Amino acid sequence: MAPTVAAVTTARINPELLSGLSVSSLSRAGVIVMLILIVLAGFCFRAYRLNAEGLSEDELNKVRAVAEYRAHGLTSANGEHPFLMKGLITLSVVAADYWNASAPARRNTEFQLSTETAVRVPSVVFGAFTSLLLFMVLSQLFGVEVALIAAALWALDPQAIGFNRIAKEDSFFLFFFLLANVFWLRGQRAAEAGHRNPEAYYWLTAVVFGAMIASKYLPYVIFISGSYYYIFLDIPTTRWRVGKKRWLIFFAIMGVAFLVLNPTIFLPETWREVRIFAREQRIGHDGYEFMGEIYRNQLTLWLSGSPWYFYFVFIGVKLTLPVVVAFIVGLPALFLRRLGDGRFFVLFWLFFWFFPFTVMGGKFTRYFTFALPIVLTVAAIGIHTAAGFLSRLLARAPVNRTPEIYLRAGLVIAALAGSAIASASVAPYYRPYVNAIGGGSEQAGNYFPHDEFYDARVRETAATVVAAARPAAIVASETPELFSYYARLAGRTDLVSVSLSDRQALSRLAVGDYIIDARGRRYFSNDTLLKKIRTVSRPAAVVSLGQIPSTCVYVLDEESHTALAGIVAQ
Repeated sequence: MAPTVAAVTTARINPELLSGLSVSSLSRAGVIVMLILIVLAGFCFRAYRLNAEGLSEDELNKVRAVAEYRAHGLTSANGEHPFLMKGLITLSVVAADYWNASAPARRNTEFQLSTETAVRVPSVVFGAFTSLLLFMVLSQLFGVEVALIAAALWALDPQAIGFNRIAKEDSFFLFFFLLANVFWLRGQRAAEAGHRNPEAYYWLTAVVFGAMIASKYLPYVIFISGSYYYIFLDIPTTRWRVGKKRWLIFFAIMGVAFLVLNPTIFLPETWREVRIFAREQRIGHDGYEFMGEIYRNQLTLWLSGSPWYFYFVFIGVKLTLPVVVAFIVGLPALFLRRLGDGRFFVLFWLFFWFFPFTVMGGKFTRYFTFALPIVLTVAAIGIHTAAGFLSRLLARAPVNRTPEIYLRAGLVIAALAGSAIASASVAPYYRPYVNAIGGGSEQAGNYFPHDEFYDARVRETAATVVAAARPAAIVASETPELFSYYARLAGRTDLVSVSLSDRQALSRLAVGDYIIDARGRRYFSNDTLLKKIRTVSRPAAVVSLGQIPSTCVYVLDEESHTALAGIVAQ
């Protein structure tokens, strides 16, 4: 018979699966010290040279929203996305401005905070403390050791770090999802203990779920927590029963929290922006480059859009080898009863994310921010499973247990070191990391170029063009507004920035104008033109992201202008 929920709250994982020190031998102080080190390590990796990459097109939209808030109060700027993250970014930008105006920053400009840094700091902070929340959730489900390993993997993983270094909603959404489940699972424990009223935990869960939806409009993930709750209701001994009345209160509190933390939802123009976005009228480009091929990238195309195996390739080539191996080992363990009932929470998380995101036609790697913690959790379980297997082998050998302890500890250290070394080797450009399965550094930027580069070198490209361009030159790129932003900061308001996919605008190009060929910005609409410019001309400049060529800058001469004019006229 499977353990009841009451039994699971006190022991959720079979001791045979635990590696390293036992739960009893880990002091509270020792765990706290480990968590502090994990959070600090995660923060340092995430904050290191935070302005090394220029703003992306998406991040520029956040900067503009902040400017509108500061100038006009709450508006519908960037209204297709909720307010909470933009509100936090506004506070960060205002604080950066105050700091930059302070005496220390004025005396030494190296101490000043750039716009890029200010916009990304909230994501970095929330991303670093996600390790702590992941520990708090998993320690209630599987015990301290699994929780510590998963938290450390999140802190050190190059993709987790990369996701948290961009100003997008996913990091905040994940943070509040985990925080809500900290309270949800504590409510379960309080209910099963019988001597504490769990209602306070229910209402805290509701408030945080409201904050989660005020971060990103994706409320269906509440099904993960709800499904975990409902699987226990048929067990007669279960005391964790919310009841209809409390569910009504729960959703009322969640709704109020959502409205308080997302006040721009009251603006009629916000609803117009949301409707436009929901109808996929905000899609500015007609494809997504994946493994060298261009695919339609719209949600409603379903299996006719980006390939269903998109995120599985991501797991295989973008995570470190120890994590990939541990994940493969950990997956079968999820179906073993000795793992305890906490495994159902993991299974629901895997199902409710991978099923819809596998079949939908629109995909970006940053969406994987929400799935990565559970992949790392399965990897942590895999490390425990492997450690348990080694322990049983050594238990049969006629030796003392000292080698066993070192071996088990070494397994954990090797997995964590793999992530730490990988992140240190690619810092501060974490997203292009590719493991040995994917071909290593030679293949960096070739799998998911849009998300791997993420407009990281538009700033440097603009500086290159600004220094050489003739007055009123036309610059054609797939990020015209972002290019204009950096050109204006450099004092070149005369440059005309147009879209590379706008044939009418391209017809105005003349000799001496510029074509920007940025990796990750290849679409059906510009593919023919880019292939042509590469064959008839050599780049005047190549801008790299670290050691990886990122952007080619072409200056039109007579031959290239004639060749492109023929394509534009078609």
